[in-house]
Amino acid sequence: MPYLNLFLSAFLAATLLPAQSEAILLYLLGDYPAWALIGVASVGNVLGSCVNFWLGRNVHRFAHHRFFPFKPEQITKAQARYHRYGVYSLLLSWLPIIGDPLTLIAGVMRERFWRFLLLVSIAKTTRYIALYLIWLGVI
Repeated sequence: MPYLNLFLSAFLAATLLPAQSEAILLYLLGDYPAWALIGVASVGNVLGSCVNFWLGRNVHRFAHHRFFPFKPEQITKAQARYHRYGVYSLLLSWLPIIGDPLTLIAGVMRERFWRFLLLVSIAKTTRYIALYLIWLGVI
């Protein structure tokens, strides 16, 4: 059950919903293999980002619903920034506040999915590895 809880919290944390997975990961470290926890959290977080990507690809279908969290002018500004900084801005997808919108905008901009998946996987997994190294006291 702890792996499922970690997966779900990591998944939700990567979507546009407010959630946090780092605290659960830190709580579980020491009781379960770190490599398994990092893997579960990374997969959950990347899959949550894929939901954002899919929403971005289909933004025209959702943008006018009242539950959609962004206004059209916010999307336009984010598109301009993404166009300016390029696909490698997805390496910042691990950051709070800006990371989730970046993954949504990648879908809006019709980024190639394989490239999106590669860069977001690197970013999200690196964050969990860094968190583990901090827990160990290495950094």
